[in-house]
Amino acid sequence: MIEVERKFTVGGDDEKRLLEGADFLLEKTLMDVYYDTPDYALSVRDMWLRTRDGRWELKVPLMERTGMRKVMDQYDEIENEAKIRAAIGFPGTGGMEEDLRARGYAPFCAIETVRRKYRKGEFTIDMDTAKIWGDIPGSSGREPELVYAIGEIELMVNAKEEIADAYEKILAFAEAHHLQPAPTRGKGVEYLKRKKPEHYQALVKAGVVVE
Repeated sequence: MIEVERKFTVGGDDEKRLLEGADFLLEKTLMDVYYDTPDYALSVRDMWLRTRDGRWELKVPLMERTGMRKVMDQYDEIENEAKIRAAIGFPGTGGMEEDLRARGYAPFCAIETVRRKYRKGEFTIDMDTAKIWGDIPGSSGREPELVYAIGEIELMVNAKEEIADAYEKILAFAEAHHLQPAPTRGKGVEYLKRKKPEHYQALVKAGVVVE
């Protein structure tokens, strides 16, 4: 299964209008820590390496394979460490974090997200409130550098050939709920724009971010 999604910002009566008649599914807290090299070797290729609640994941873009517009933010998510190593391009000699740090990788963004998940018809809706730090926050109790609210509308499909149709369905659903069609930055990219402009501009130059 492939998850097709579209992000949107939350403002005014958007959330109330969108969630009217929706079924609440669950609420959970996620902790993501993103890693890259000092020259942004992964993120300038739109590849996003993270731990999610301590488990390694790599998000790899589907855009080139589908030919769809970058606004869609569609990814494969690789969760097997051996496949992650193969995609990044280094062999396994020790622990994952040990090997990453030996090759210059370090955390550049940590995001604690409270996610509320809903179901409305065939669509899944995630409403996220994120606290964001520039590195692993630890136990110091310091305040986050950024708090950011964002939503996602999602559909599941069986094959990449179905992605275009699913995306059009999502756009129609968003339009029916009067959501603004403007592209919306994800949590990590929004943090980079506000707090780490050199990294953000590298993504713009590489075409990962379209302003």
